[in-house]
Amino acid sequence: MSAQDFVREIFTKYYDAHCNEIMPPSSLEQREFGFILNKEKMMIRHKNFNSPHELRRFIATNTPSDVYYSSAYYEHPTEPMERKNWLGADLVFDIDSDHLDTPCKKEHDFWTCETCGNSGRGEKPAICSNCKGTKFKMEAWLCENCLEAAKNEAEKLLDFLTSDLGFQPEKTMICFSGQRGYHVHIEESEIRLLNQDGRREIADYITATGIKVESHGFGDTGAKRRGPSLDDLGWSGRITRGVYDILSLTSVEDFQNVFGLPKNTAKSLGTRRNTILQAMEQAIQWRAGNVSQEAWKMLASRAARKQASLIDTVVTTDIHRLIRLPQTLHGKTGLKSVQVPAEKLQSFDPLRDAVAFKEGTLQVFVNDAPSFRIEDEVFGPYYQELVEIPMAAAVYLLCKKAAKLIDD
Repeated sequence: MSAQDFVREIFTKYYDAHCNEIMPPSSLEQREFGFILNKEKMMIRHKNFNSPHELRRFIATNTPSDVYYSSAYYEHPTEPMERKNWLGADLVFDIDSDHLDTPCKKEHDFWTCETCGNSGRGEKPAICSNCKGTKFKMEAWLCENCLEAAKNEAEKLLDFLTSDLGFQPEKTMICFSGQRGYHVHIEESEIRLLNQDGRREIADYITATGIKVESHGFGDTGAKRRGPSLDDLGWSGRITRGVYDILSLTSVEDFQNVFGLPKNTAKSLGTRRNTILQAMEQAIQWRAGNVSQEAWKMLASRAARKQASLIDTVVTTDIHRLIRLPQTLHGKTGLKSVQVPAEKLQSFDPLRDAVAFKEGTLQVFVNDAPSFRIEDEVFGPYYQELVEIPMAAAVYLLCKKAAKLIDD
């Protein structure tokens, strides 16, 4: 049996046992569905279902590797896009650790030149050193550090949505994607008809795109520079808290070498650090010797970037987006897409709580894989070796095409 056939078979067994756990989205009959079929590895879309039973039966019968539904509502979901008649869309956010700058990627991600097969770990080069090609295939691996970074961004996003934009937490759905990130859905009727420009404004606000720190208390002139309070609402408070963190954690050397501040400014910040922090805590005037207006603006700009949530803005502005259906399997990992209550997000562990295959072991031949954790056990690194490992870890390697069955 090939690895592909085995994965399809075990996915089929999973759906036979767990299909009733799949909860369809609201307004099911107005949604478009798309599926990647395990065997053909092709997307079929423009599907529609009139009942949860009909949807579940299709999944159980066809065993897709991935299941998606539209964030949009349509009058005619099965028609081509130009004839669907768009009725509105949920507001959707995507956070993917692939887009986050985590240093561990150079240890576990690798690239392959599509022209000559040259490969390496970490960020792909602009040009292949072997053939000068510019097209690369990236292979990203599960990593608890990357997943934790994605969760932190999701927590920041939720704070924006509830504290700044006024969305109700109970109408905000958070889902682990089943691979390396999180999706956040808002189904409130007030935003359903929001066009792309309106969604772009929301995305820009959350990502601090185009923000002017001078408008938030960091452009005052004169010797007395009173910044906004740490408790201020909106970006004024967020930037202030970000500046506070920078001042608390940055050495004099890093003020110079990392932030590029003049020597006198860096020294003044180091000398008067505690005084400045106390002034910020008390919301009184900030006075810091040789710290110029431009230096404050630069620190505030850095703080704004740090406080922003790194969402994929393309997803948020797309009013026809297909998004992964919760409680279905991810074809590249074998993990489940899991809906996570907001109050449980901090304690959620995707490498434990999203595991679908918890029984049995499997012997596989691993070509090349970095170390990775599934549940409470760390596996690998492996290179050209035969191993017998728990089913969830084996399925993950088979889905990644990093391993094969011994009779494959």
